[in-house]
Amino acid sequence: MSGGRTAVIAGLGLTEFGRIYGRTSADFAVEAIARAAEDAGLTLGDIDGLLVNPGVGGDIDLRLQSTLQMRHTRLLATVQGFGSSAGQMVQYASMAIAAGMADVVACVYADAPLKEGRGAGASYAGQRRAMRGVGALPAAAGLKAAPERYAIAARRHMETYGTTSEQFGAVAVAARQWAAMNPRAQMREPITLADHQASRMIADPLRLLDCCLVSNGGVAVILTTAERAAGLRRPPVHIWGWGQAHPGYVNRRGSEFGLVTGAARSGAEALRMAGIGVGDIDMCQIYDCFTYTTLVTLEDYGFCAKGEGGAFVESGAIAPGGSLPVNTGGGELSSFYMWGMTPLSEAVIQARGEGGDRQVPAHDLIMVSGNGGVLDFHSTLILSPHPRT
Repeated sequence: MSGGRTAVIAGLGLTEFGRIYGRTSADFAVEAIARAAEDAGLTLGDIDGLLVNPGVGGDIDLRLQSTLQMRHTRLLATVQGFGSSAGQMVQYASMAIAAGMADVVACVYADAPLKEGRGAGASYAGQRRAMRGVGALPAAAGLKAAPERYAIAARRHMETYGTTSEQFGAVAVAARQWAAMNPRAQMREPITLADHQASRMIADPLRLLDCCLVSNGGVAVILTTAERAAGLRRPPVHIWGWGQAHPGYVNRRGSEFGLVTGAARSGAEALRMAGIGVGDIDMCQIYDCFTYTTLVTLEDYGFCAKGEGGAFVESGAIAPGGSLPVNTGGGELSSFYMWGMTPLSEAVIQARGEGGDRQVPAHDLIMVSGNGGVLDFHSTLILSPHPRT
């Protein structure tokens, strides 16, 4: 992409997050898009492209166009790559803008799984699909939800490389340290490694503090051409590179499940497109549905050798003051859980230099991950406040 059709992120819209009841996913989506448009200095009437990630609940779809009263839509689609969807939407929107299919594209994720009077752990219970035959065997064996399935991946990493629960705990503690500086974060109270180890077991070896939050809310980003963004309200965030990788793991002998994720190929493609190496990256915003996911993604992106992720996070490298700031808003573990929009939104904030107390001085190149399913889908973005020369 070059010239005036190069796409940039020009607007960011965030709703409130957490236990916010009485509002639908569509309510959150409309608010997030309106806030993103206002942030950019645009109107809803300027938007001629809409990409919708419907979340697990599937409560928003293409009819969001009508809710927004969009009358001149040139690009309209749902994108369902689960936690990798945010990165995918930015990629597709960028290509559509470069091709002239649309001029201003809104990408939105919104969900409202939390219901009054029901615990967070039960929020996604109603979304499980009925299974029959051989396909039902994992569920019959107890692998019914994400924590159990990620626990298998985490345990395999531990058995293969000697990774410890305390090293997972270092990821949780670092995320909370960052969240303490983020006014939007749901969980800001400091925690210690001892707190992590004392938290109840959810799915061995994953404890409560190894698991992400559940949140109601919505996030949207707006992309347009670099030429148009130059005259808008906010500084543009430039997209240097991207990649996707979808391993298609099967539960069979010889699979690399739990050891190598889609981040390995997706990250390498994004770096190659950007024309940089992993050593050029200033910070990472990682999809951290579980502490293990942060650790294995950092390995697969190449910030440490395979099997050395535990020692890397234990060293304090990803915490405030560390050599590689990671999830500077608190991530999904401590800030809010909006699938891939959580790391993407923090990357935009950091690239603009608007992180307040948590702003990282070096923010020229930011790597953003999205992980969907149970390590099934992966997207990567490399963002910067500077245009690529």
